[in-house]
Amino acid sequence: MNAPIRFASNAALAARRDAATPRGVGVMAPFFAARAENSELWDVEGRRYIDFAGGIAVLNTGHRHPKVMAAVAAQLERFTHTCYQVVPYDSYVELAEKLNALVPGAFPKKSMFVSTGAEAVENAVKIARAATGRTGVIAFSGAFHGRTMMGMALTGKVAPYKMGFGPFPAEIYHAAFPTHGTDPTRALASVAGLFKTDIDPKRVAAIIIEPVQGEGGFHIAPREFVLGLRKLCDEHGILLVADEIQSGFGRTGKWFAFEHFGVAADLVTTAKSLAGGFPLAAVTGRADIMDAAPPGGLGGTYAGSPIGLTAALAVIEVMQEEGLLERSVALGERLMSRLNALRARFPQIAEVRGLGSMVAAEFNRPGTDEPDAAFAKRVQTLALERGLILLTCGTGANVIRFLYPLTIGDTLFAEGLQIFEGAVIDAAKTSGLA
Repeated sequence: MNAPIRFASNAALAARRDAATPRGVGVMAPFFAARAENSELWDVEGRRYIDFAGGIAVLNTGHRHPKVMAAVAAQLERFTHTCYQVVPYDSYVELAEKLNALVPGAFPKKSMFVSTGAEAVENAVKIARAATGRTGVIAFSGAFHGRTMMGMALTGKVAPYKMGFGPFPAEIYHAAFPTHGTDPTRALASVAGLFKTDIDPKRVAAIIIEPVQGEGGFHIAPREFVLGLRKLCDEHGILLVADEIQSGFGRTGKWFAFEHFGVAADLVTTAKSLAGGFPLAAVTGRADIMDAAPPGGLGGTYAGSPIGLTAALAVIEVMQEEGLLERSVALGERLMSRLNALRARFPQIAEVRGLGSMVAAEFNRPGTDEPDAAFAKRVQTLALERGLILLTCGTGANVIRFLYPLTIGDTLFAEGLQIFEGAVIDAAKTSGLA
């Protein structure tokens, strides 16, 4: 590696940031990135960190994967932008073909591309409404679907995402998501209950669900719950939309988390790790449904950037060539084993849950169901001070999630786990409950 590039100090940059950018753009780390490689990152003062955040699940193939970088460099030599709707290019078609084959469902599919996950969700709602002639959409408690007005409306968590930003689009309804062992039958009943108290099912265009909730705390939808939703949708002519923005592209040990359930959604949204660090998102779905919108109804100036498309094609090759689906399962099993051993020693760890490498540890006050956000924050802070980047999540802000690149080496992975374990031990000591 070359010597670190030196910039202004972290403190100097922080002062400039506070003066130039709004406080609403919250920042977790007190340092500024200078460079990164695979699962490591260096700040502007040369300190190195192990990255277990991955830009919020964007870097399943790591920072600057050589194959992705080479593909992008080659595309930069060709062209950077034409607007696909003005002058199209082959990479858009090629990636659509590949996604159509990868997304679950034994039926003809079509794909469209935009720039962000929130855009993908917005377009999935547009397509569902166009295809059904209906307007209502049902989402779930704890869900996160983006920061646009429709994304916020669908999101099932008020602070900080929805505070002060309303009113939101109409005809959005929320049902209970089954968490902490909640009976899936009761959760399904809460969906059916909406049909009695809030909206006629004949007016519902779509039900949108994260198969594993992201910001909501990495809660995994029980298989019987997803099967029940599929049945409910089929009974009432409602489209089932899978938000795979955080759970997709290998995070759970399969290309898409819905593959664990044995059923297919009608529409699937992807983004984050789709393009290995470059902005790209997609909506993939049944061909007839995707064709419901008229020409010109879908798209955008930067929708389907040739840079992002080229990166995504390389990401697919990397995942196949390096066996990253299998790697996701192996790393997740190793992490779950370590977390469960830690849980046996520290009652602050209330629950460990995961699917593949989509793993989380939840912290409660010992002997209670009360979320302990302060303890989770203390663990995160101690880990960061020792060179490990972690993220919290959950409606109670008491969950730590693990989003390391699937390309991380064994030695570095073990080092990261050691730092995390030390942070838990020391946080427990300072709480007086070690």
